[in-house]
Amino acid sequence: MLVINDQITLQDWEMTEHFVRASGPGGQNVNKVATAVELRFEAERSPALSGPVKARLKRLAGRRWTKEGALIIQCDETRSQARNRDIARDRLAELIRKALVAPKRRIKTKPTYGSQQRRLKSKKVRGDVKALRGRVERDE
Repeated sequence: MLVINDQITLQDWEMTEHFVRASGPGGQNVNKVATAVELRFEAERSPALSGPVKARLKRLAGRRWTKEGALIIQCDETRSQARNRDIARDRLAELIRKALVAPKRRIKTKPTYGSQQRRLKSKKVRGDVKALRGRVERDE
């Protein structure tokens, strides 16, 4: 069981962990022990998350989201299987917390009269500068 916040708790059946051999530091131990973890969270089937939260989670997950609607998080940072497992679970919880925050709706605003005038004036000045870049004619 993974607690996300006061209202949301993920059950064990929603997550599966698969341990594989990790690359990186660890000496000969790397070739013998499966310390890297691959955490698979069945997000699409999860009753704990609402529709909009799932949509935001899918957008945040990016390439980690599968066609079946699962979220896959990999971790092989440490030599310890238990520590990698905790890191992967923390990453999942953090990703879900980010997805819970609904983005603010953008309110359309109109530019002020003064800002419009300043913009037009700067465009005019820039045009005059460019007009002076032409070929110089000699008067004799």
